[in-house]
Amino acid sequence: MRGIGEMARASGLSVSALRFYDGAGVLVPAWVDPVTGYRWYGPEQLEEAGLLARLRRAGMPLADIRLVLAGWSGADTDLVRKLLTAHLRRLELGLADARSEFSTVRVLLELRENPMALPSTTAVRLTVSAPELAAALDTVRFAASTDPELPTLGGVLFDIEGEVLRVVATDRYRMAVAQTGTTGHGGPRVQAIVPSPLADAMRALLSRDTSVQLTVEGDRVALETGELEAAGQRLDHDFPDYRRLVRLPAGRRALVDVPAFRKAVETGPVRANEVRGQDGVSCDLSVLKVTADGVVAVCEDGDGDQDLVAVNRDFLLDALAAGARDELFLEFGAPKAPLAIRRTDTEDAFSLLMPVLLEN
Repeated sequence: MRGIGEMARASGLSVSALRFYDGAGVLVPAWVDPVTGYRWYGPEQLEEAGLLARLRRAGMPLADIRLVLAGWSGADTDLVRKLLTAHLRRLELGLADARSEFSTVRVLLELRENPMALPSTTAVRLTVSAPELAAALDTVRFAASTDPELPTLGGVLFDIEGEVLRVVATDRYRMAVAQTGTTGHGGPRVQAIVPSPLADAMRALLSRDTSVQLTVEGDRVALETGELEAAGQRLDHDFPDYRRLVRLPAGRRALVDVPAFRKAVETGPVRANEVRGQDGVSCDLSVLKVTADGVVAVCEDGDGDQDLVAVNRDFLLDALAAGARDELFLEFGAPKAPLAIRRTDTEDAFSLLMPVLLEN
């Protein structure tokens, strides 16, 4: 017999995933200690756990996996073959449909006009407060993508419009926005994607309570503090229209005490991401809901509440840290709408986390 920890290490499934599959009736332990509730698994269940992990990575629904495991442990191998063949066929059809739709989208993208805000030869020079720019970068930097397949997201967008500088970062699963005032430009809108290493170098210069000079000229971006300069080439890509992405449906806003809520997230129950891994890596989910008295609770699996919102736990902890406040607002629009984390003193600095669909 293997305990749940040993079973997790041997099978490649997390402990939370094994608990989830137990609750879902997919992989039920051979024995559960009636006193401690500790789960124990039989020798034959290791093979089933490995099979389960492979089928989930292939995207097979849990309902079909139940039948596969039942047939695997019995004599009905014909059913297993039929289920595998049917799922593979679904995947092939889905891929064919996706290829067709993507081809259409690419054609539309090529035909679509995409005017630049300013010619790349136009020089923009402005002055900004070092502490305010430092706070803005600290608010968004955690959300920048590290995916080499998406170079357009591999930095921080500097969006200059009038006397406002907005900084934005996203990796598709989360997005963060902050802004600060500027002087010296006041002209048309211009955007520059600052590569993450250059953004970090700029942040390192913002240690003093003074003003700094930001210059965007051609493909070059520079930040000057008087004696020091961080400069480099901006990314030659177009950033997504983030302003469309922040239009969220109205929902319920809850004020959270960040230290207490962070502890609840860190020590509370988690659920394995049974839908997909973030960037190919599995992650633990925190399942949240707002109680009747306005408290944000971290829920157990199988709560059954239709208003539960599940998000990547590490992403949530990053967003709480980036908020840099003892109190923050959490806004719940709908289970499929992004979760918004906002500061209490401004509407101009916030993070959005994409929810993960929970399987019942």
